[in-house]
Formats: sequence, C-alpha cells, structure tokens
Amino acid sequence: MTTSNSSTPLSYKDAGVDIDAGDALVERIKPLAKKTMREGVLAGIGGFGALFEVPKRYQEPVLVSGTDGVGTKLKLAFEWNMHDTVGIDLVAMSVNDVLVQGAEPLFFLDYFACGKLHVDTAAAVVGGIARGCELSGCALIGGETAEMPGMYPDGEYDLAGFAVGAVEKSNILTGQSVKPGDVVLGLASSGVHSNGFSLVRKCIERAAGKLPATLDGKPFKQAVMEPTRLYVKNVLAALAKHPIKALAHITGGGLLENIPRVLPEGTAAHLKKGSWPQTELFAWLQKTAGIDDFEMNRTFNNGIGMVVVVDAAQAVATAQTLRDAGEQVFEIGVIAARGNDAPVVVA
Repeated sequence: MTTSNSSTPLSYKDAGVDIDAGDALVERIKPLAKKTMREGVLAGIGGFGALFEVPKRYQEPVLVSGTDGVGTKLKLAFEWNMHDTVGIDLVAMSVNDVLVQGAEPLFFLDYFACGKLHVDTAAAVVGGIARGCELSGCALIGGETAEMPGMYPDGEYDLAGFAVGAVEKSNILTGQSVKPGDVVLGLASSGVHSNGFSLVRKCIERAAGKLPATLDGKPFKQAVMEPTRLYVKNVLAALAKHPIKALAHITGGGLLENIPRVLPEGTAAHLKKGSWPQTELFAWLQKTAGIDDFEMNRTFNNGIGMVVVVDAAQAVATAQTLRDAGEQVFEIGVIAARGNDAPVVVA
C-alpha cells in the first residue's frame, strides 16, 4: 500500500496547472494579436486590462456588445483534430451580431478553457481567432486562458468570445422603419456556420460508414467545419452607400426565428421558396435527418447567413454593391402586413 508523504512539496504543476505552458502560449499569441491592431488600441495583450479609445471620428458613439461561443461544433474539432478555424467561428458569431445594429466591431476578447493546456492546439485556436479579427477589422486586445484540471477531458476545451463595437447614435439599425413592400435580400452562408451541430453530429452518427467523400466540391469534413462567414466589412461598405433598414444574423433558430427579431409589429417576411439554392451540404443534412423544410429553416441557416431589408427602390443597387464586394446575394422575399400569418412565411 502506497501512502502520500504530507511533507513532500507540491507545485502548481503537480496539481495539473503548467504555468510555463501558459507563458509559452502567451508568447505565441502576441505576434498573432499584433496583426489585428487598429486605431484606438492603447494597451492590449499582456496587461491586467486592455485599453481602447473610441475613434474620434464618432460624434455620438454608442457601444454595442455581443458574446457567444462555438457550441457543439467543438466536439467535431476534437474528434477530427481540426482546430485552426473554430476561432474564426468564435469571432464571427459575435461580430456578425454586433453588425446587425449597424455597428463597426472595434475589439474582441476571448476565453479559452481546458483541463490540460496543449500549447500547439491552443495556438491553432487563437490563430483562428486572430484571423477572424483581421477579416472583420477588429483588434484582439485581450483574453483569458484557463487551465482547470478535472474540469475537461484531456484534448478538449471550451471557447467564449466577447465583441464590442460602435455606431453613431443616429445610425443605429432598429428595424422600425421596415414596412410592407420592402425587399428581403439574403447573403449566402459558407455552410452550417456554428448552429445546429447537435443535429449535424446525429446525422454523422446515423450515416456512419456511408459518409459522402465530398460536398459542394470540398472534402466532407472540410465542408462540415467550414467557418462562419464574416459579413462585417462588406455590409459596412453597403451601409455607407445605401439606406439599409434592417439586418438579421441567421443563427440558432434559423430564418424563422431570427428575421422576426428585426421586424416591427404588424409586419411579416414572406420568403419565396427556391429563391436561393440549397447546397449539397444542406440537402445531405435534410435527407439524412429526414426532416421537412420547416424544420430545416428553423434549425439551420439553410444557406442564408445574413438577411438585409431595404426599400424596394434600393434593392438592386444594394445587392450590386454587396455582389461587387464578394457576397452571393439573392432576392429572397418581401415584407408584408402580417395579419394572421406567421412572422416568417416560406412559400
């Protein structure tokens, strides 16, 4: 029988927390974060708090904040050892939310928690976070890496992100000017994004041994893990040129539950079925899950990651601006008086 010696010194590393690994990660992160620096950053990675000055070009700045995670998509990242893009997902989920208020994302902070810190894995994740910040024009100015032995299985981690943006008070998008006759534009998603992965994983289990080799021209795993599209720069450019009335980020709840969040009372969105293409990925998910169109539009983005509502007279020009910037744009419906209809009708 072995007994512990109560007089033997115990270090933090003996308890499962490796301070040296944490320091090594910080050094790996610093050059990644440096690439995201922008106007307003006064002090970033390394301090107890990150400092940011709202750019002086704002006359009446209103701060807009958002927080989110990546959800059970992480389970596939662990299983398939694909860690380099979930950080993009993390950034996108928050900055796309901030964007729908008309706000420019200014800075981002992340929270990475694990049972045992593997520096290479964590650096890959943070590299994705930094890339997401670069693509959306916001600075990665801080975060927290928490090594918590016994809280997570070895090789697993959790992520949370926090974005802060700014918008001129007079330019806040509230959706209150939306009226019947307005046009609904849909911006294509890059895939499932970061919602609905509990069902995605069930579909993968159901089709075990019979998974398609490719979907939409990509290897199966890449198609499933394709990171959430960042709409920030292209939509901000369109906002600067056109009087957009409302934006809706299509996340959990899909088209059916997210569009009503930006519609005034008494209005509904009538979407035209077939006005945007269903990708091979979503077709495979629908067939494998055996669900109807209603469930597809309530569970997934189903091919539309951002909705833009504009006056009919502005629809063509706004769509062209977004296409010129690189977005796939579809005219997917109109706003109507609600009456006894559901807030979103797809027919």
